[in-house]
Amino acid sequence: MNRVLVLFGALALGASFGAAAAERIQLIEHADTDTVTDLGAKGDSVGDLLTFANPVYDATNKTKLGSDQGYCVRVNVGKSWECFWTLMLKDGEITVEGPFYDSSDSVMVITGGTGKYAGAKGDMKLHARDSKGSSYDFVYELL
Repeated sequence: MNRVLVLFGALALGASFGAAAAERIQLIEHADTDTVTDLGAKGDSVGDLLTFANPVYDATNKTKLGSDQGYCVRVNVGKSWECFWTLMLKDGEITVEGPFYDSSDSVMVITGGTGKYAGAKGDMKLHARDSKGSSYDFVYELL
């Protein structure tokens, strides 16, 4: 019985150490390929599809670190999309899912990852760098 308690305690202690090891990744996405496919009623409408495969750069916007790709479905005309995408970096990939707001910052959930980021969780904050939507700040907060 004592071995079971010791083993359980060691596992619980190890889990708490893992949770404390957070990582912050700050990136800038260049929205070069964003394309909206009009699938609903003509014009901006529920069901339209936004697809992309864009380069991502470091926080200084000088060094390309990888790329992202994904899609968003229009769910609230003129207000928001529901998105899913994958960030691809040298050491692995990170997936996110959540709302992309037309006129305010967004926070998406990190749903997983591969390589160095296997089992990733946390959130990703998205901020438009200009009113044209030509580039975005992404801040990944990994737990």
